[in-house]
Amino acid sequence: MKSKRLVPAVTSLPQSPQAEADHRVRRYALTMTIRIVCFALMVLVQPYGWYTWVFAIAAAVLPYIAVVLANAGSDSTETSAESPVAEIEAAPTVIVEKSDSDDPLVITIHEKPQDPS
Repeated sequence: MKSKRLVPAVTSLPQSPQAEADHRVRRYALTMTIRIVCFALMVLVQPYGWYTWVFAIAAAVLPYIAVVLANAGSDSTETSAESPVAEIEAAPTVIVEKSDSDDPLVITIHEKPQDPS
């Protein structure tokens, strides 16, 4: 017996590789922008205090976090493909009884030519 290939439904497919790559690049750029802001705040905000250390630690740790998040992709959400071959309940069938006469049912369509005007 020939095995049938189950084709996944479009709604259950994962994100396209291009869209996933674009999403990861945007997330990386956002994280690195936050790092630049932290670095600028660390240098520019005076007088120096405990918050200077918070900005310095954030500026030092954010590159690692940005790379890990960018490389992780969207593999954390597992998608299961649904088969479009799923059976659905059929509507009840209507049985048309044949009339007693032996005359076949004839449908006549009358068409009128359109005016070229």
